[in-house]
Amino acid sequence: MDPQLLDQLRWGALSLLLLVISIGLHEFGHAWVADLRGDLLPRAQGRVTLNPLAHADLLGTWVLPGIMIFLPILLGRPLPFGLLGWGKPVQISLANPRTRQMDDILITLAGPAMNVVLLLVFALIGQVAGLVPGAAAGHDFSRFLLTGIFMNAGLAAFNLIPLPPLDGSRVFYRLGIYSTEVFGFLSQWSFFILIIFINTDFFYEVVGWLMTPFLGLAQLIWSALG
Repeated sequence: MDPQLLDQLRWGALSLLLLVISIGLHEFGHAWVADLRGDLLPRAQGRVTLNPLAHADLLGTWVLPGIMIFLPILLGRPLPFGLLGWGKPVQISLANPRTRQMDDILITLAGPAMNVVLLLVFALIGQVAGLVPGAAAGHDFSRFLLTGIFMNAGLAAFNLIPLPPLDGSRVFYRLGIYSTEVFGFLSQWSFFILIIFINTDFFYEVVGWLMTPFLGLAQLIWSALG
Protein backbone atom coordinates (compact mmCIF):
# COMPACT_ATOMS: atom_id res chain seq x y z
CA MET A 1 0.00 0.00 0.00
CA ASP A 2 1.12 3.55 -0.76
CA PRO A 3 2.87 4.87 2.41
CA GLN A 4 1.16 8.25 2.03
CA LEU A 5 -2.26 6.62 1.80
CA LEU A 6 -1.43 4.43 4.77
CA ASP A 7 -0.46 7.50 6.81
CA GLN A 8 -3.69 9.26 5.83
CA LEU A 9 -5.72 6.22 6.87
CA ARG A 10 -3.84 6.08 10.17
CA TRP A 11 -4.64 9.72 10.89
CA GLY A 12 -8.20 9.14 9.78
CA ALA A 13 -8.55 6.37 12.36
CA LEU A 14 -7.04 8.61 15.05
CA SER A 15 -9.40 11.43 14.08
CA LEU A 16 -12.40 9.10 14.33
CA LEU A 17 -11.21 7.92 17.74
CA LEU A 18 -10.82 11.52 18.89
CA LEU A 19 -14.30 12.33 17.62
CA VAL A 20 -15.89 9.38 19.44
CA ILE A 21 -14.15 10.44 22.67
CA SER A 22 -15.11 14.10 22.19
CA ILE A 23 -18.76 13.33 21.44
CA GLY A 24 -18.83 10.95 24.41
CA LEU A 25 -17.47 13.63 26.73
CA HIS A 26 -20.01 16.11 25.37
CA GLU A 27 -22.90 13.79 26.17
CA PHE A 28 -21.36 12.88 29.53
CA GLY A 29 -21.38 16.60 30.38
CA HIS A 30 -25.15 16.74 29.86
CA ALA A 31 -25.70 13.59 31.93
CA TRP A 32 -23.30 14.58 34.74
CA VAL A 33 -24.78 18.03 35.29
CA ALA A 34 -28.30 16.60 35.12
CA ASP A 35 -27.25 14.16 37.83
CA LEU A 36 -25.79 17.01 39.90
CA ARG A 37 -29.08 18.89 39.56
CA GLY A 38 -31.00 15.93 40.98
CA ASP A 39 -32.29 14.46 37.71
CA LEU A 40 -32.30 10.69 38.23
CA LEU A 41 -33.03 9.67 34.63
CA PRO A 42 -29.52 9.84 33.07
CA ARG A 43 -27.99 7.71 35.83
CA ALA A 44 -30.84 5.20 35.58
CA GLN A 45 -30.09 4.89 31.87
CA GLY A 46 -26.36 4.42 32.45
CA ARG A 47 -25.35 7.75 30.94
CA VAL A 48 -23.36 9.21 33.87
CA THR A 49 -20.18 7.54 32.64
CA LEU A 50 -16.99 8.57 30.85
CA ASN A 51 -17.20 5.47 28.66
CA PRO A 52 -17.68 6.98 25.17
CA LEU A 53 -19.34 3.82 23.89
CA ALA A 54 -22.28 4.48 26.22
CA HIS A 55 -22.90 7.76 24.38
CA ALA A 56 -22.19 6.62 20.81
CA ASP A 57 -24.89 6.39 18.15
CA LEU A 58 -24.18 3.87 15.39
CA LEU A 59 -25.18 6.18 12.55
CA GLY A 60 -24.31 9.57 14.02
CA THR A 61 -21.04 8.72 15.81
CA TRP A 62 -19.59 5.95 13.64
CA VAL A 63 -21.09 5.67 10.14
CA LEU A 64 -21.50 9.29 9.00
CA PRO A 65 -18.25 10.56 10.61
CA GLY A 66 -16.48 7.54 9.12
CA ILE A 67 -17.77 8.49 5.68
CA MET A 68 -16.68 12.11 6.19
CA ILE A 69 -13.19 11.06 7.28
CA PHE A 70 -12.32 8.07 5.10
CA LEU A 71 -14.19 8.62 1.84
CA PRO A 72 -12.22 11.77 0.88
CA ILE A 73 -8.99 9.87 1.62
CA LEU A 74 -10.00 6.97 -0.61
CA LEU A 75 -11.35 9.23 -3.36
CA GLY A 76 -8.40 11.60 -3.19
CA ARG A 77 -10.65 14.66 -3.07
CA PRO A 78 -12.98 16.34 -0.55
CA LEU A 79 -16.66 15.50 -0.49
CA PRO A 80 -18.87 17.96 -2.42
CA PHE A 81 -21.29 18.09 0.52
CA GLY A 82 -21.27 18.19 4.32
CA LEU A 83 -22.67 15.54 6.65
CA LEU A 84 -23.93 15.66 10.21
CA GLY A 85 -22.73 13.68 13.19
CA TRP A 86 -24.15 13.24 16.67
CA GLY A 87 -24.10 11.19 19.85
CA LYS A 88 -26.92 9.38 21.61
CA PRO A 89 -29.04 12.16 23.14
CA VAL A 90 -29.17 12.29 26.94
CA GLN A 91 -32.75 12.08 28.17
CA ILE A 92 -33.68 14.28 31.12
CA SER A 93 -36.87 14.60 33.18
CA LEU A 94 -36.56 18.15 34.64
CA ALA A 95 -38.81 16.97 37.45
CA ASN A 96 -38.41 20.04 39.69
CA PRO A 97 -40.72 22.78 38.36
CA ARG A 98 -39.09 25.46 40.54
CA THR A 99 -35.65 25.03 38.98
CA ARG A 100 -36.66 23.59 35.59
CA GLN A 101 -35.52 26.55 33.49
CA MET A 102 -32.12 26.92 35.15
CA ASP A 103 -31.61 23.13 35.24
CA ASP A 104 -32.26 22.90 31.52
CA ILE A 105 -29.89 25.76 30.69
CA LEU A 106 -27.06 24.36 32.84
CA ILE A 107 -27.53 20.82 31.54
CA THR A 108 -27.61 22.08 27.96
CA LEU A 109 -24.48 24.22 28.24
CA ALA A 110 -22.57 21.43 30.00
CA GLY A 111 -22.10 19.59 26.70
CA PRO A 112 -20.18 22.33 24.85
CA ALA A 113 -18.43 23.22 28.12
CA MET A 114 -16.96 19.71 28.29
CA ASN A 115 -15.58 20.10 24.78
CA VAL A 116 -13.93 23.36 25.84
CA VAL A 117 -12.45 21.64 28.90
CA LEU A 118 -11.04 18.85 26.72
CA LEU A 119 -9.43 21.21 24.22
CA LEU A 120 -7.84 23.14 27.11
CA VAL A 121 -6.49 19.85 28.50
CA PHE A 122 -4.93 19.11 25.10
CA ALA A 123 -3.38 22.59 25.08
CA LEU A 124 -2.04 22.14 28.61
CA ILE A 125 -0.47 18.81 27.65
CA GLY A 126 1.23 20.49 24.70
CA GLN A 127 2.54 23.26 26.91
CA VAL A 128 3.80 20.92 29.63
CA ALA A 129 5.44 18.68 27.03
CA GLY A 130 7.25 21.68 25.55
CA LEU A 131 5.85 21.12 22.07
CA VAL A 132 5.64 23.87 19.47
CA PRO A 133 2.19 24.23 17.86
CA GLY A 134 3.63 25.49 14.58
CA ALA A 135 5.73 22.36 14.25
CA ALA A 136 2.72 20.03 14.22
CA ALA A 137 3.49 18.75 10.73
CA GLY A 138 6.79 17.35 11.94
CA HIS A 139 5.66 15.98 15.30
CA ASP A 140 2.93 13.34 15.47
CA PHE A 141 1.96 14.03 19.08
CA SER A 142 1.73 17.77 18.50
CA ARG A 143 -0.42 17.12 15.44
CA PHE A 144 -2.64 14.81 17.50
CA LEU A 145 -3.13 17.48 20.17
CA LEU A 146 -3.89 20.17 17.60
CA THR A 147 -6.41 17.90 15.91
CA GLY A 148 -8.12 17.41 19.28
CA ILE A 149 -8.11 21.15 19.97
CA PHE A 150 -9.65 22.13 16.64
CA MET A 151 -12.14 19.26 16.72
CA ASN A 152 -13.44 20.16 20.18
CA ALA A 153 -13.52 23.88 19.39
CA GLY A 154 -15.59 22.99 16.34
CA LEU A 155 -17.93 20.74 18.33
CA ALA A 156 -18.47 23.39 21.00
CA ALA A 157 -19.07 26.09 18.38
CA PHE A 158 -21.35 23.95 16.25
CA ASN A 159 -23.53 23.01 19.22
CA LEU A 160 -23.93 26.66 20.22
CA ILE A 161 -25.66 27.46 16.91
CA PRO A 162 -29.31 28.24 17.80
CA LEU A 163 -30.93 25.67 15.54
CA PRO A 164 -32.68 22.56 16.91
CA PRO A 165 -31.59 20.03 18.00
CA LEU A 166 -28.33 21.85 18.77
CA ASP A 167 -27.73 23.08 22.30
CA GLY A 168 -27.86 26.76 21.41
CA SER A 169 -31.49 26.51 20.35
CA ARG A 170 -32.55 25.08 23.71
CA VAL A 171 -30.79 27.91 25.55
CA PHE A 172 -32.54 30.44 23.29
CA TYR A 173 -35.86 28.77 24.08
CA ARG A 174 -35.31 28.75 27.84
CA LEU A 175 -34.20 32.40 27.81
CA GLY A 176 -37.35 33.39 25.93
CA ILE A 177 -35.54 34.41 22.74
CA TYR A 178 -37.50 31.73 20.91
CA SER A 179 -41.22 31.44 21.59
CA THR A 180 -42.76 28.00 21.90
CA GLU A 181 -44.18 28.42 18.40
CA VAL A 182 -40.84 29.43 16.84
CA PHE A 183 -38.98 26.65 18.64
CA GLY A 184 -41.59 24.12 17.53
CA PHE A 185 -41.44 25.31 13.92
CA LEU A 186 -37.64 25.16 13.83
CA SER A 187 -37.67 21.72 15.44
CA GLN A 188 -40.11 20.44 12.84
CA TRP A 189 -37.89 21.51 9.96
CA SER A 190 -34.51 21.38 11.70
CA PHE A 191 -33.08 18.42 9.80
CA PHE A 192 -33.65 20.05 6.41
CA ILE A 193 -32.49 23.45 7.66
CA LEU A 194 -29.26 21.98 9.04
CA ILE A 195 -28.54 19.95 5.90
CA ILE A 196 -28.85 23.11 3.80
CA PHE A 197 -27.01 25.27 6.34
CA ILE A 198 -23.92 23.07 6.70
CA ASN A 199 -23.45 23.17 2.93
CA THR A 200 -23.12 26.96 2.78
CA ASP A 201 -20.08 29.21 3.21
CA PHE A 202 -22.01 31.13 5.85
CA PHE A 203 -22.05 28.03 8.07
CA TYR A 204 -18.25 27.88 8.12
CA GLU A 205 -18.05 31.60 8.80
CA VAL A 206 -20.39 31.26 11.80
CA VAL A 207 -18.55 28.22 13.19
CA GLY A 208 -15.20 29.91 12.66
CA TRP A 209 -16.38 33.01 14.50
CA LEU A 210 -17.70 30.92 17.42
CA MET A 211 -14.48 28.89 17.55
CA THR A 212 -12.28 31.98 17.90
CA PRO A 213 -12.48 32.47 21.70
CA PHE A 214 -11.94 28.75 22.36
CA LEU A 215 -8.88 28.61 20.11
CA GLY A 216 -7.62 31.81 21.73
CA LEU A 217 -7.80 30.19 25.18
CA ALA A 218 -5.98 27.12 23.87
CA GLN A 219 -3.24 29.29 22.38
CA LEU A 220 -2.89 31.20 25.63
CA ILE A 221 -2.39 28.02 27.60
CA TRP A 222 -0.12 26.28 25.08
CA SER A 223 2.08 29.17 24.01
CA ALA A 224 1.82 32.23 26.22
CA LEU A 225 2.58 30.37 29.46
CA GLY A 226 5.75 28.80 28.12
